[in-house]
Amino acid sequence: MKFKKKTLKNGVRVILVPMENSLTTTALVLTETGSKYETKNINGISHFLEHLCFKGTVKRPSSKVISEELDGLGAQYNAFTGLEYTGYYAKAESRHLFRVLDVLSDIYLNSTFPKEEIEKERGVIVGEIEMYEDEPRRDIWDVLTDLLYGNQPAGWPITGTRDTVRRIKREDIVSYKQKHYVASSTVVVVAGKYNEKEIVRAIQKAFSDISTSRKSGKKKTKDTQSKSRVVIKHKKTSQTHLVLGFRGYRAAHKDNAALSVLAAALGGCQSSRLFHRIRNQLGSGYYVGAEHDALTDHGLLTIYTGVDNKRVMEILHAILDEVRLIKQNPVSETELKKVKNYLIGGLFSGLETSHARAQFYGIEEMMVKKLKTPQERAQEIQAVSVEDVKRIAKNIFKLEKGSLALIGSVTSKSKQKFLSLLARNRF
Repeated sequence: MKFKKKTLKNGVRVILVPMENSLTTTALVLTETGSKYETKNINGISHFLEHLCFKGTVKRPSSKVISEELDGLGAQYNAFTGLEYTGYYAKAESRHLFRVLDVLSDIYLNSTFPKEEIEKERGVIVGEIEMYEDEPRRDIWDVLTDLLYGNQPAGWPITGTRDTVRRIKREDIVSYKQKHYVASSTVVVVAGKYNEKEIVRAIQKAFSDISTSRKSGKKKTKDTQSKSRVVIKHKKTSQTHLVLGFRGYRAAHKDNAALSVLAAALGGCQSSRLFHRIRNQLGSGYYVGAEHDALTDHGLLTIYTGVDNKRVMEILHAILDEVRLIKQNPVSETELKKVKNYLIGGLFSGLETSHARAQFYGIEEMMVKKLKTPQERAQEIQAVSVEDVKRIAKNIFKLEKGSLALIGSVTSKSKQKFLSLLARNRF
């Protein structure tokens, strides 16, 4: 899974990922901006801007023209916004690559933001926020991040709030795009079948007029905690969704491979400790898992499930018991080998398409800058030892690093019970 990376004279970074046997090629354009680059009064503007880029350019004056052209190429296309990046992509037969690139560069650089489209999309995004709030399994993550990071960009929802979305003006959007959609923030990834010289020339031409203004930065996340935290969002539901979070490592941390092994052993697969205990033994938690999410300046290990309202305390006891056990009874060599094979197998099987390959390299560039092949990532996982996992578990699972978020038919009166439970366990 080789790749080539080069930086154009204007500062745009280009990553080329050859896949000679692929029937499709994906073009992905990323910018280093997301909700962590925002201020409170315009929270949600990165996501708002992503929506609006499909609403028309000078060359393609409406969303209908854009979608008809891409549909006519048989392309699959969309966009996404995260805490630290925004991306636009299209995947199509390799013979359509240059047309796809032309459309993506056009919407990225030349969107016109018609006022009437802004007003229409404002309503769409408010509807999206309400949809997420109606889905406890999705909403629980915003509740948790607010508990962990509070009133700073890392703690704000990527979509923004109803109030901020309704306040954002066209001039805010134009100004924000001018500050963040610049050459030094932009990465273009092409994965699939292509002629290298031709595609580099095409990218140079397509992005020749991009702004070379200085890139706007973001504030460093305050990632500290001195005691356990609990938040409860009461909602009439048939089950309670909960996430137990522990502060982890940033994306460039040397121990991320070991932390991913720890998370997988605890709750990454169907033979993991949590899945076996919660679902197989206790007959609860249709979904249960653990994972680590790493960003440029902070990280978070989470354990999550949804359980019957009457069994919340019982299941939480079991989760905390498994957290304590993995510290006291480290993974065995047999368990370690199984988890490594699971992670490496998932890594490779998840990279079989041009779209997946483009996102892998593009997001790695956003997060750590120093690109590694999947094979190199696999080598890092293989190098993790039993002692590494034991050391990481002792470092991560500490009382003062634990935060619990719940959504369901539990009341705020129960908060002290959950705090006492966390305090008693002490991991």
